[in-house]
Amino acid sequence: MKARLLIFGYGFIGAAFATAARAAGYDIAATARTAEKRGELIAQGVAAIDPADRNALAQVYAEAGAVLITPAPDDGGCPAFAALTPAPAQKWIGYLSTTGVYGDRGGGWVFEDSALLPTVVEGRRRALAESQWLEIGAQVFRLPGLYGPGRNVIERLKTGAARRVHKPGHVFSRLHHDDCASALMASLNRPHPGGVYNLCDDEPAAADTVLEWAAALTGLPLPPVIAWDDPSLSSRMRRFYNDNKRVSNARAKAELGWQPRYPTYREGLTAIWNDLRHK
Repeated sequence: MKARLLIFGYGFIGAAFATAARAAGYDIAATARTAEKRGELIAQGVAAIDPADRNALAQVYAEAGAVLITPAPDDGGCPAFAALTPAPAQKWIGYLSTTGVYGDRGGGWVFEDSALLPTVVEGRRRALAESQWLEIGAQVFRLPGLYGPGRNVIERLKTGAARRVHKPGHVFSRLHHDDCASALMASLNRPHPGGVYNLCDDEPAAADTVLEWAAALTGLPLPPVIAWDDPSLSSRMRRFYNDNKRVSNARAKAELGWQPRYPTYREGLTAIWNDLRHK
């Protein structure tokens, strides 16, 4: 009988991890709140569970050998933690957090043992959810900006949705979704209960630098430069530019034996562009 992986919240990263885990021999189950989404999952060969059905959820959680938790937290912490009421983990449990828990470091480096100093409510909620899962021996993965097919600056340039925002000295880290999936698989194969890992590529960079490089790669036109505090930008985007830090992935490499396939945005965007050109 195949080992089962339960993905609580089947989104961008959940789908990438499911693909990698299925290739490794796992049977996949996932939660979905709507009947339409559950139907889509079933058509993909995924056992779909309504998270509001507590009996079905408890059964599949008990049967699963590994569990990935992806939903955003609220003021009470992680909704999946409340739904599952898990005992101390006897299985691999991965919780996806964000590097937003570190807050602003003025462009300096952060590591897993750096103090958590979130500057916005979303980061404070993540820190609370992390503490819930770490208390039962789950592993926490702090993610930066994620990109991949269907979610990247090239496609935003193509549709005219890209914003060329400039803030002097601002950098952030990013990660291709396939590299996120491979890091989670590395953890699954080499678990460290209670471990915390930053998952990101090797080169933090400014958002406008990445956009300009993507335009040069593709020949697509660049939008005009916008200041980071321009009133036309959404409050969410302006909050993004309040935090400025570089994130180290050294622990994930050392403890999990992981290496990103796309060590910088250049390799990742080149692969995406090559795929788009051949469609």
